Amino acid sequence: MIPFSVLDLAPITVGSDATQAFRNTLNLAQLTERLGYTRYWLAEHHNMPGIASAATAVLIGHVAAGTSTIRVGAGGIMLPNHAPLQVAEAFGTLAALHPGRIDLGLGRAPGTDQATARALRRYYESADEFPQDVVELLGYFEPATSGQTVRAVPGAGSEVPVWILGSSLFGARLAAQLGLPYAFASHFAPDAMDEALALYRGDFKPSAQLAQPYAMLGINVVAAGSDAEARRLFTTQQQSFINLRRGQPGLIPPPIDDIESYWTSTEKLMVERALACAVVGDASTVKQGLAEFIARHKPDELMITSNVFDHGLRRRSYEVVAAARG
Repeated sequence: MIPFSVLDLAPITVGSDATQAFRNTLNLAQLTERLGYTRYWLAEHHNMPGIASAATAVLIGHVAAGTSTIRVGAGGIMLPNHAPLQVAEAFGTLAALHPGRIDLGLGRAPGTDQATARALRRYYESADEFPQDVVELLGYFEPATSGQTVRAVPGAGSEVPVWILGSSLFGARLAAQLGLPYAFASHFAPDAMDEALALYRGDFKPSAQLAQPYAMLGINVVAAGSDAEARRLFTTQQQSFINLRRGQPGLIPPPIDDIESYWTSTEKLMVERALACAVVGDASTVKQGLAEFIARHKPDELMITSNVFDHGLRRRSYEVVAAARG
């Protein structure tokens, strides 16, 4: 079976706060480390009341310090919001503190709305500079040379694996051109998944970091004691998507018994399309669903995200997934 990993947004649920979200994040990381998951990634979002992972590198350091073997990284750092040198310094610092355990995934979107992107004071209107910024960042991780004017300290010479994240053909093409591993955001934007994978694998050029293509796919998984209970727990994720599309992002809501009364027919179609890569059910349903997804799309790794309101039930979902993997 291929490796399984974890994507966490450090969710702030209704009735909770960021402090509790960070406790839950570390607790889940420690559990998934014991269960044999390969990586624990945190995602950069801004101005989102229900997501506490805005200072992504800080939270990565917190999780890495509280674990010992699982790889910890960014899925991802939204490069339009940062100078490449600053990212190299931050992740060079993390790599020095936790050698051999830090990953850096890079995204082209700002991870927020336009007003917040402006507040971040980077090139929010010209993300076409992303490829050049990636190349610049990769250069800072190279060993420093004599006479080099600007170097990342720490960072130069750090062996930090750099991934390209994406939900379109743009990221697939760039990852293939640079010879980098590729993570596709199929857990919320699956439309171009198969085409992007084919492009990435077909155009891949080997690099010093990677000899052959390596693709990871995101998938939503909610596992519970029964299919019905899992579907109920999944309404938390469905409500969150609807609220975001309505322009009303808020804290992560508790599940509800009747999602049909919550969304319109148009919203239902939108959510079902966005969350099409999802396996929701009991242990046998999850095992079968994951096996079918892997057989169909042939990823090299799966990134599991489980947006369950109750932390104990979220832990249980990851336990069931680990058992399904064997």
